[in-house]
Amino acid sequence: MNTNFKTIGLLFLLVINFVSCDNSDGDNNNLVLPPSAAAFKGITEKGIKKNTQNFTITAGTGVITLTSAKGVKLNINGDCLTKNGVAVTGVVDIEYIELFDKGNMLITNKPTMGVMPDGKKNLLISGGEFFIKATQGGVELKTSCYMNLIIPAALTDGVDNTMTLWNGIIDDKGELAWEQPKPNADGTGGVQGEGTNYYVTFGNFGWTNVDRFYSDPRPKTTLLADAPDGYDNNNSAVYLSYDGEGTNALAKLDTYTAAGLFSEHYGQIPIGLKCHVIFVTEDNGQWRYAIKAVTIAANDVYTFTLAETIVGTEAQLVAAINAIQ
Repeated sequence: MNTNFKTIGLLFLLVINFVSCDNSDGDNNNLVLPPSAAAFKGITEKGIKKNTQNFTITAGTGVITLTSAKGVKLNINGDCLTKNGVAVTGVVDIEYIELFDKGNMLITNKPTMGVMPDGKKNLLISGGEFFIKATQGGVELKTSCYMNLIIPAALTDGVDNTMTLWNGIIDDKGELAWEQPKPNADGTGGVQGEGTNYYVTFGNFGWTNVDRFYSDPRPKTTLLADAPDGYDNNNSAVYLSYDGEGTNALAKLDTYTAAGLFSEHYGQIPIGLKCHVIFVTEDNGQWRYAIKAVTIAANDVYTFTLAETIVGTEAQLVAAINAIQ
């Protein structure tokens, strides 16, 4: 009786040990909980904060030139600033963002997707994305004069005279798309490449871009991406990096289907294109991501599993995205 009791006890311990070992040796991703929408938005806001440069100027003293961390010169006429329609004098705060690489475009959720004349979106090759905001006492200001950016072309692989001016439009979901403004009647405004610089003239605060459409003659298709269970367009995102376009272009699968798939629903992806599909989300204040190298075939569906993802810092994610060539 005693021997049988010991045998049963030993078997019980072996079963417990087996289950314990099986859990520890298995897929630890089973313990990962998807983030909230707020957490995912928050990590993107950290990316925006990381890329924000802050300046102060004195309004009412004529044209002021600010030089950014990358050597871009921003000229603002302080005599033209207004608050609620009234001319401003005194100290003004300037927030400025410059994005030249797809890694920082991703962590700020500022892809280079331009609106075509038919309303569809297509990839833009960027000569730089810029955000400028002027405030005084926390109140946003407007300007009645043009501003000017002088962008070293060395930041964008040299001067490309097909680049034009684009304005960033933020929708009610916080998503950015780029639209081409109509030319000014007096011929002012726009982009001019000259020597080693781009000269950009524009009249509104907010997002501004120097871009041209990506061009590829091959037949086009629509593609889909399936995120891991528990992840959707509220707590994750899927981007595309086109091979051979350097670091200054980033597309996004910006719609979500009724079947629960991320979609590029405009049918603008070239068949045969070599690219990388990128899944990103948040994990305890860090980025969880996976990167797949693919060659586009008609109506492709790319599936991501949690086991394929890794967790890294913001700097690690930026470096991984910028390493894609």
